[in-house]
Amino acid sequence: MSNVIFEPSKFGAIELNNRIVMAPMTRSRAGDGDLPNDLHVDYYSQRASAGMIITEGTQPSADGKGYCRTPGIHTPEQVQAWRKVVDSVSANGGSMVMQLMHVGRVSSKYNKAPGSETVAPSAIQAKGQMYTDSHGMVDFDMPRALETDEIAGIIAEYKQATANALEAGFAGVELHATSGYLPAQFLSTGTNQRSDQYGGSVENRIRFVVEALTAMCEVAGADKVGIRICPGNPFNDLSDDNPEETFRELLTAIDSMGLAYLHVIRMPKKITGVDNLELAKAHFNGPRIFNDSYTFEKASQVLDNGDAQAISFGRYYVANPDLVEKFKSSTPLADFNHKTLYTPGAEGYSDY
Repeated sequence: MSNVIFEPSKFGAIELNNRIVMAPMTRSRAGDGDLPNDLHVDYYSQRASAGMIITEGTQPSADGKGYCRTPGIHTPEQVQAWRKVVDSVSANGGSMVMQLMHVGRVSSKYNKAPGSETVAPSAIQAKGQMYTDSHGMVDFDMPRALETDEIAGIIAEYKQATANALEAGFAGVELHATSGYLPAQFLSTGTNQRSDQYGGSVENRIRFVVEALTAMCEVAGADKVGIRICPGNPFNDLSDDNPEETFRELLTAIDSMGLAYLHVIRMPKKITGVDNLELAKAHFNGPRIFNDSYTFEKASQVLDNGDAQAISFGRYYVANPDLVEKFKSSTPLADFNHKTLYTPGAEGYSDY
């Protein structure tokens, strides 16, 4: 086994000190005004030895918020607060990319700011519930279907959020296009029952994602923009008649854009109906990051084979801020406390 995993790399304009990426993880620690705080500074700085840190999903607008205590990047105060985080990570030798996450219908009014609303491609309520600080577990909101002439405004929110992220010092941005959130809702037949140019045919259903990426690239340059996908992922009541066709068309459409990377969550084919990794290798020729439940040995093998150019780790990074160092020294990894994944405060967050 070689040490490719510890070698530096460059994904577009984004420089990585190694091929060990910290995956985006919602941790619900933001403060009033959806602001990152000193907890975030500590948490991310502790993990600065990662080749690249991808932030927790960050809302590009007030309407895009779904979960309690998640941060935004749509106000000047949020930009300033994120700048403190990025500066601290940079001072510790690290590099950060911001993941932009508009949740669409996966939301509750009890987690959102007054005056904001829950929107989606179609007025179809997601089955299931989410946690709110004020009312405990509640049903997902019934979303309002976006009018055709409103969609350009959502695209513009992604564009402005990209500009804001760059202003805050981030090395790039990642479009969250899986897990049942807004881009995935446009892609999937079960959540997109539109009859305009954004619905129906696969060419129409991929349009929103392609336009969002295009807008983000106009601001940042394609070499600072990535996208995260998981074809066939059923999370948050998502379903698609033919996810393999949907994502083959999407990947074919974006392959020529020159994106910094494609971030793929692997998931068993018996769940998704798709071999996510093979689909990505066949239809995306840029740098690929693979994610989910890789051991150090398996990650090293995948990188040695050239199937991916980096591996992202989520759960390992919760309790092992020094993951790179532990991999290098073959030190046993610590386990995290499930009970403190989403609770306020430093416990289970920055105290490992």
